[in-house]
Amino acid sequence: MSDHDGDRVAITALTELRAALAAHGITLPSLDLHLPSYAGAYRSPPLISLGNCNPATARRLAAALDGR
Repeated sequence: MSDHDGDRVAITALTELRAALAAHGITLPSLDLHLPSYAGAYRSPPLISLGNCNPATARRLAAALDGR
């Protein structure tokens, strides 16, 4: 897997996660690629940083995962 392939995998996953969360009315403002993961020598795709959210968003996320 080339570096660009890993980038595409991570960006696709990030885009899909954003869309899935949005379908449940959830926005994680700091959801993005984890930039420090580009500094490593690993050949895997960069990590996705879920970031921080307020308690109301955490509860909406938990409810969506529980199927409520």
